[in-house]
Amino acid sequence: MKIRKPTPEIYVKISALLNSAFPKSRYEVKLVEQFHDNDTPIHEWVCIHINRVIAYVAFSNAYNGNKICGLHLGPLAVAPQFQRQGIGSELLRFALRQEVIKKSPLFVLGNPEFYRHFGFKQCTMPICPFDKNNRHFSALGNTTTTPFTIDYEPEFGPH
Repeated sequence: MKIRKPTPEIYVKISALLNSAFPKSRYEVKLVEQFHDNDTPIHEWVCIHINRVIAYVAFSNAYNGNKICGLHLGPLAVAPQFQRQGIGSELLRFALRQEVIKKSPLFVLGNPEFYRHFGFKQCTMPICPFDKNNRHFSALGNTTTTPFTIDYEPEFGPH
């Protein structure tokens, strides 16, 4: 198993992984494909096992108005047959050790119980436009106390 930055040649494998990991949603596939098509600045890694992409993680810019205020984690995906084996956790731990990730506040919209294992804490500020009451919105390294609504890259679509 190897973790590395993806190359354009394996973007199609990332899409296949996202389709299998999120079978009831095209959102994640479309999001990452648009990131790649638009050359949106993201930080991403894949986990490869026997020439197959079995896990993927991406981070995109988080904004306070026009100013970058951190990074959004997501999507994080693991192929169904490799889930519940610690592969997603290992990939996320790897990403969190990377200098470009460590130096930024991180935000994630997802299962707070899962992300708590990595040091994320539910946050009330900033406000997530996709999550009423910030119930599933967590942060790591966030010191924000001033109210604002966090924003995302345009590929995420309207709030």
